[in-house]
Parts: sequence; structure tokens; C-alpha cells
Amino acid sequence: MLDESRHFFGKTKVKQLLDLMAHYKLNKFHWHLTDSHGWRLQIKKYPKLTTVGGIGNFTDSTASAQYYTQANIREIVAYAKKRFIDVIPEIDMPGHATAANKAYPRFSGGSVVGYPNFTFDPSKEETYKYLSTIIKETNSLFPAKMIHLGGDEVFLGIQAWLKNPDIVNLMAHKGYKTPTDLEHYFFRRMGDTVIKLGSKVLCWDEAVETDLPANKTVVFWWRQNKPQSLKLALDKNYSVVLCPRLPMYFDFVQDSTHVSGRKWDSTTVVGYQLQNKYNTVQDVYNFPDKFLEGRELKSKNIIGIQANLWTETVDTEKRLDYLIFPRMAALAEAAWSTAANKNDITFNNKLKAEIEWYKRAGIYYYNPSKPAEHPEVIDFKPKKQIKH
Repeated sequence: MLDESRHFFGKTKVKQLLDLMAHYKLNKFHWHLTDSHGWRLQIKKYPKLTTVGGIGNFTDSTASAQYYTQANIREIVAYAKKRFIDVIPEIDMPGHATAANKAYPRFSGGSVVGYPNFTFDPSKEETYKYLSTIIKETNSLFPAKMIHLGGDEVFLGIQAWLKNPDIVNLMAHKGYKTPTDLEHYFFRRMGDTVIKLGSKVLCWDEAVETDLPANKTVVFWWRQNKPQSLKLALDKNYSVVLCPRLPMYFDFVQDSTHVSGRKWDSTTVVGYQLQNKYNTVQDVYNFPDKFLEGRELKSKNIIGIQANLWTETVDTEKRLDYLIFPRMAALAEAAWSTAANKNDITFNNKLKAEIEWYKRAGIYYYNPSKPAEHPEVIDFKPKKQIKH
């Protein structure tokens, strides 16, 4: 998964990543195109989403609008298809909506301190029509027939709903006791829109609570400190993609000496064998076998694994490559190798040859056996705490 809302990398870089994914037989490209810091997907019915919502990024709120036209999208999707890769768009809702609300403020669910216009307004029927149009245009561009609707971290801005009389009245009318109940109603409605278009709904693990139809929904488990969310998803018979922050977030540092990037702020994760607060190549390689309990590993509902690269701390292609390689090689091994066939020594020997290939290809990588070979690409300090 590549986040291009926080920082935009463009068509040439995405194609290069698709080439490298094909090299490793990775078959799904999850494209995070909308979030609080920028809307990157052209929607013809609502042009301000890109011309206004596409202005700025995580480091510069005044940066010129950057986004993909629908022609760009079709070109990249076709490029991926030739490499046997499905492209899955993410249109985040009802939270992480600040960029969209900058473009069309009438659909905003209000603001709280630190999270201005973070949600969509669930009380207006016009909101659902607006988002349904966006989903329909998006669906027409991506033949994989899968749309990721996010559904994560809505709690960051949801208290703003209680300040809006129309939203409070809707809650009372439907008998909802909390804004979270209304959040689930919202997500079910938008999920139903996706399903009626013949596509599957993909979502982060918070959305397990919304009771979307199990045969039409794929849950992405990202909160390794919430093992109960994974258990609930499996109990409800959802298909599940494993992408927990530890060890599958590639914006986390790779070594204890690295200073730029994220580390987990807690060592307490009940039931999981977490050694580090960061994500080494070796930990990625050994996922999920040395991280999950036997029942979960044996579940037929676990359909794959995914690495996520959030880009709050990634504003250059050089840093992007440094965080991805060689962990992309470890991801491929983790995805396609059985536990019985995994061997750390064998993998490390293969990695040496792969690093030689990176050299010839001109890729800026991290070498775990020779950390000084390529210095860490230092990034800025984030302006605020990163949540996801």
C-alpha cells in the first residue's frame, strides 16, 4: 500500500514500483489516494476535489495541486494488469476527509481541536449522493472490482457531530446512543453502494463492528495492539488481510540506530511475540509465522498479507526506496513461502544477491549486513503525532 495523499510521487515512480512488485510476484497494489492532506484522484462531477483538495501535502500546505487524471489512472491500471497486478483504490470515509471538505465544505461533519473538518456530515442525504457519485466514478476506473473505504480513526473527529443539531436529531430519530452508532450506519450505507456496483468493500479493522456482509467484505487488520479485532473478524467469517503495524508498516524504522521514521511506543501487546519496536527485514520475513497464534494462522479466512507505507515522513523518492528495499523482498518471501521452508540463513544469503541487483538497478536501499553502505535518508520531524 502506497499513501500518496501525504506526499505525491507521480506516474513514473508508481510504474517503477509496479515493475518491482511484478519482479517479486506481488499481485495487489493498494493505492491510498485520499486523506486529510490531499485528494489525488480526479472526479469529473466534482472537479474541486483535485483542484482545491489536491493543494498541499504533509510538509507544505500551499504546494500546487498534484493528482492523477482519470486518463493517468487508466494508463497505470493497464500497466499493472500487464504485470498481473490488481490496483485497489482507497477513498477514505467517513474520517480523514479534510482535503475533500476543503473543496466542498458543505459536506463537512464539523471540527474538533487538532482535526478540522475531519469527517463527512452523516445527517445530509446530499452527503450520501455526493459520495455515491464519487464511488461510482472510482469504480468505473478500477476493474479489480474492489474499493477500500477506509473506515479508520473516525473517533479523532467524531465528537464534532454532537455539536451539530441535525446530526443529533438524526441520532435520536434512529435511536442511536453514540456517534459511533451513527458512524456504523454511515459506513453500512456507503458499503452498500459499493456492493450494488458489483464490487467488494475493503476496510480497516475498525469497520468489523459495522456488520457489513461477510461474503462481500475484506478486512485489513492493522492494529497489532488490538488482537481482539482480528479475532472478531475471523469469528464473523470475514476475509482478512494481515498488515499490522508491527512488522508490516514500512514507514517504521528498520534498525535501532535509525532516527527518521516511526517506532512503536509500547512493548505490551498481549499474545504476540513482538521483539522490537521497529520493523526489521528479518521480522518482515518471519511474518506471520512467528507473530500469530496457531488458530489464526490456520484460518482459511486469512487471504493474504500486505505492507503499508504511510508517507508523513517520506517526501523524496530516495527515502521511499530506502524504506521499501530490501523489505519488499522479505514481504514476497513472507507472502509466498510456507513456514516449513523458511530459513533465516538461506534468506540472508539470497538477500546478498538481491542487494547486488539493487546496485545495478540504481535503487537506494538499506543493507542490513552493511548498515554504513547507504546512509539513512533523514527526513523532517513530523509536525504532529501520526495516528494510523
